[in-house]
Amino acid sequence: MPWYTDWFGTRYYKLLYRHRNEEDAKPWVDAILHRTALGRGHRVLDLACGRGRHAHWFNEAGLQVTGVDISEESIEEARRAVPGATFLVHDIRTPVPSSEFDLAVCLFTSIGYFDDSADDQRVLASAASALKAGGAFVLDLMNPHHVRNNLVPFEELHLDGVRFRIERSYVDGVVVKRIQVEENGAVFEFQERVRTISPAEVLNMLDAVGLEVEDQTDGPVPRRFDRETSERCVTWAKKPGP
Repeated sequence: MPWYTDWFGTRYYKLLYRHRNEEDAKPWVDAILHRTALGRGHRVLDLACGRGRHAHWFNEAGLQVTGVDISEESIEEARRAVPGATFLVHDIRTPVPSSEFDLAVCLFTSIGYFDDSADDQRVLASAASALKAGGAFVLDLMNPHHVRNNLVPFEELHLDGVRFRIERSYVDGVVVKRIQVEENGAVFEFQERVRTISPAEVLNMLDAVGLEVEDQTDGPVPRRFDRETSERCVTWAKKPGP
């Protein structure tokens, strides 16, 4: 089974990434809505929506939100957290049955998980097919250069009585994170494997699905992307049309 099917739905994943919460998500949503000038009544597709932390703020702003994720556990929690949105268990490599979205987002490095890089291309094709003419697409990925230069090989965390021992490596363009979880004497092993995708590769991938790139920036505040200093690479694209 792919590593993400065993990991994302666990309470340990939620605990380890608890700082990636609604408070963390708000600046991202604010920046996206400001830049795209979208608001009440517009339709947004949140690809790999997780537990709905971005969907919450899109919903608060009055957008019609559809969130999709492969994790049943995450979708169940998103439905409880954001009852005003629509959430579906769905593989983001497969197009959703609609092409009328004003905005599609794929945030917090939600591609690069697959063994076959062609699957990442399928995700972008899925996003493009969901957009109406003139619709916007926002893709948030880590900056490979920053990852290589700032990788922390090992850390140990103690969170709510749970010990996390995390080993990181960077092998052939893939960030490998081995996570050992210990709680009440029981030990569990998980792994993350994420292929880094360069800004130049993103441009080619989006061009291949017919999306026009407008800009690449860093983080939720749209500063221009800098290869040396940017932690994130956020690509802003548009589907041709009015």
